[in-house]
Amino acid sequence: MTAIKIDGAGYPIKDIFCDQFSFNIPNYQRPYAWTTEETERLLDDLIDAMGDNSNDISDIPPYFLGNIVLIKPIGKPDSEVVDGQQRLTTLTILLSVLRKLINDDELGDFIYQAGKKFAGIDPRPRLYLRERDQDFFEKHIQILEGLKDIEEIAVNNLSDPQKNILNNTRILLKRISEKLPEESQKLRLTQFLLQRCYLVAVSTPDFESTYRIFSVLNDRGLDLSITDILKADLIGKISDNESLENKYTKKWEDIEVKLGRDNFQELFSHIRMIYAKRRLSRKVIEEFREYVLVKHNPRDFIDNVLQPFSEAFDDIKKCDFIHDHGAKEINELLKWLQRIDHSEWIPPTILYIKKHKNKPEKILAFLTYLERFAAGLMILRTTIYQRNKRYADILQAIEDDADLYAVDSPLQLSSSEQEEIIKLLDGNLYEMRKVNLYVLLRLDSLMSDGIPNYDGYKVITIEHILPQNPPLDSQWNQWFTSQEQKDKYVHRLGNLVLLSHKKNSSAKNYEYEVKKDKYINNPTAIFALTIQAMKEKEWTPEIIEKRQRYLLAQLQDLWKLNQSNQ
Repeated sequence: MTAIKIDGAGYPIKDIFCDQFSFNIPNYQRPYAWTTEETERLLDDLIDAMGDNSNDISDIPPYFLGNIVLIKPIGKPDSEVVDGQQRLTTLTILLSVLRKLINDDELGDFIYQAGKKFAGIDPRPRLYLRERDQDFFEKHIQILEGLKDIEEIAVNNLSDPQKNILNNTRILLKRISEKLPEESQKLRLTQFLLQRCYLVAVSTPDFESTYRIFSVLNDRGLDLSITDILKADLIGKISDNESLENKYTKKWEDIEVKLGRDNFQELFSHIRMIYAKRRLSRKVIEEFREYVLVKHNPRDFIDNVLQPFSEAFDDIKKCDFIHDHGAKEINELLKWLQRIDHSEWIPPTILYIKKHKNKPEKILAFLTYLERFAAGLMILRTTIYQRNKRYADILQAIEDDADLYAVDSPLQLSSSEQEEIIKLLDGNLYEMRKVNLYVLLRLDSLMSDGIPNYDGYKVITIEHILPQNPPLDSQWNQWFTSQEQKDKYVHRLGNLVLLSHKKNSSAKNYEYEVKKDKYINNPTAIFALTIQAMKEKEWTPEIIEKRQRYLLAQLQDLWKLNQSNQ
């Protein structure tokens, strides 16, 4: 096994911003994002750790500011910052603010390296931000006169990172002046920051080694993302062409912003599944490299995989597929799929929508059967191992352009599975957690006028019409004359209704007539499934049996159970 060269040590800030390091934030990194909230918290923490004037600076316990991860050639100061740019940028701003407040040019050397004409070294900033932000940062923060007009800068035409730089500078100027009004206090903070505050710099000479460090840090719960690692890897390989690097950096960041950071990370797990077609057995990033990246160069991956898959995933997450035909029905099915108790259906849906983006009739047919399939697996309580295999087979069939509606297609439920589903639906449905609510909402939607919107309910509960424990002197015991008869019907589909939280009640053991009044004669919204049940004059075993047969037939028709697939 090849040894990995890793250097790691704790450095006081005075030895971070020195000739040993020349920090560069590559263009593929996310923009500077610390707000005044994070910046004020850092300042408060530093002032608290510094304590009062009772101790000499050298006696104050060292204060740890975190890690930075660098790609740094051996023996050279050049340091590409893979993780830590937020801290390095904010510390540079803090040093610049302190330089202004205590009016000491000596601090300038920690911000801007002086030129050495005899050594052939030009003056340069200690830290270079991304290209699009560096000119602003150097002009207004790093050069000696940079903070002179900081309060007059208009924010209207600034980018978000530049606004953050400006706002954090202003808040530090204000808060340090308020919290440390004496010059001696500001001087003490400066000494404490430079001498007793430490960063751990971990560096390797190449990206591969840095990736492994990222993996270790991830295992320890730090805020690192596989998408950050992959972005560094992929866009870093386009770095021989600056305009292309900027173009693909923007593409990547636009996709991440559109999806949101959490969904963006989730997308990469689904892409891995689309390619690997197997359950995850190692780290996502390792399998992503093995199954996905080997098939694409960086530009091809971003253009032809990440971009179209992200568009499909966004449609799925937002239930917002757009087309002149069939979009309403497609989005309704996506909403039902979102209620399924597993997410393995998402990769096949991403792949299918990507392949047939402009064929809504094909997407609608696919989703109709996918919802049937996903609901069937939920009712059958299949294990995650079984589901992974079944959905992997569907992915393969989509890739192969196989007939998904043939009897032997992996998208179809077998005859024995359909029979078992019917049997389960005909049994004690109430005791099937998660399945029960999905099935009842599905039935309610079939009975409603138009397409009901269940998102408006904070809570939807399942209620028994025949109570689980009816009072001895109630009408219920005249209709249901034995415990065996009660047990037979109480948890079955025909005896269940839906209520909104406002209606969930106190009425659960009431007589049938009282329940009707409380469930229906109420200004809050009610469910078609509940209204239908409350139309009966009495609630006997015969009524439940009749309703059971009717509702079961509705589900069989909806999901084509024990019927021809065509």
